[in-house]
Amino acid sequence: MYLKDVTVKNQVGLHARPATFFIQKANEFKSSVWVEKEERRVNAKSLLGVLSLGIVGGTTIRIIADGVDEQAAVDSLVKLVDSAFAE
Repeated sequence: MYLKDVTVKNQVGLHARPATFFIQKANEFKSSVWVEKEERRVNAKSLLGVLSLGIVGGTTIRIIADGVDEQAAVDSLVKLVDSAFAE
């Protein structure tokens, strides 16, 4: 298992468009990937799951992966969040 915390930088957070980019990136990996906000953990490959967290700008989330490419998955998703989803 590999995990990292990252703060969402874009103002609107993970609304529909950035969340779609996020799950598309998560689906590129074989590992199981989750997103955690406070005490809630959801499947990072599920759009409804990610949207249900209500992640807004300035929120710190934890990205967790478990599997053969776990480190690459987490690092890639952290990089995407750090880029503010290129907005």
